[in-house]
Amino acid sequence: MGPSCAPGQAVHEAGFITIGGIEQWVVVDGADCGNPVVVMVHGGPGNPNTPFARNIFRDWENDFTLVQWDQRGSGKTYSANRPAEDEPLTLHDLTTDGVEVTRYAIQRFGKRKVILMGGSWGSALAAHMAIAAPDLFHAYVGTSQLVNYQEDLRVGYARTLALATAAGDSDAVARLEEIGAPPWANPRASGALRRISRKYEALVSEPAPSGWFAFGPGYDTPAYEADYEAGEDYSFLAFVGPANDGMGSGIDLRGLGLSFPMPVWMLQGEEDLVTPASVSRAYFDDLSAPRKIYVSLPRTGHDPNRIMIAAQYEALTQARPEAVAMDGR
Repeated sequence: MGPSCAPGQAVHEAGFITIGGIEQWVVVDGADCGNPVVVMVHGGPGNPNTPFARNIFRDWENDFTLVQWDQRGSGKTYSANRPAEDEPLTLHDLTTDGVEVTRYAIQRFGKRKVILMGGSWGSALAAHMAIAAPDLFHAYVGTSQLVNYQEDLRVGYARTLALATAAGDSDAVARLEEIGAPPWANPRASGALRRISRKYEALVSEPAPSGWFAFGPGYDTPAYEADYEAGEDYSFLAFVGPANDGMGSGIDLRGLGLSFPMPVWMLQGEEDLVTPASVSRAYFDDLSAPRKIYVSLPRTGHDPNRIMIAAQYEALTQARPEAVAMDGR
């Protein structure tokens, strides 16, 4: 990446940085380097936002410097460090990577702290980062908050089965009864549930705009798209494990403690069947933080849409004044 970036100067950078002992892909976009920095933690695992980030987040660049990276095992980081099929992917290593990316951003832009934002899988990883290195973060903004993987699966399965039953959807009911209620021994079961739950979310949610998830310049090649899919497969298998015993199975944020030493925003789709609102809200209610705000998103499931993106921007805007004051601007 380039030399230090002064206030008033725009920044648009993309390249490899040594993080966690390997080359990892980091992308930075902002209209003014003096603005607060947001470290954005992508979901999946294995689904980087970098190929289509400017389709979705470009307007945010006027008020924030956006720092994103392709987590190990995904995207261009996967391309540069192709793991063996049995090479482990651990929450510990990913957390350490995220903290290292954050320290890089703080040094690169001369900040005291950054705002941390994560969604879905990225919300669990971001929460681990926030607790591991709380001195680095002004605030935490979590969306589609993954709290306890086993509990989220249990509630999501029950809700999806109830919806399919009420709709008289015999094919979906038969498939759900075939895989049975979690926990599962078959790693494909979670994918089967998601295909059905996405169908029912779509019936009551505002869809994402056409073109949001089109790969942008530098990513729109067959070779990259193949690597993206390969990284997605590798990361997802590491997450679920061969017998649903992967790194996801142990996620329980309550085990980190219920105290966040920074303000917390939690944004939750009312129609989310992957990280159901009842689980996220119960966790939020038990948290202690200097300030905490829960936002319920109507006509929104687990995946991004305009309602979700607007709520994320509003949360960042609410967190911005303290970040600006602390950064001395």
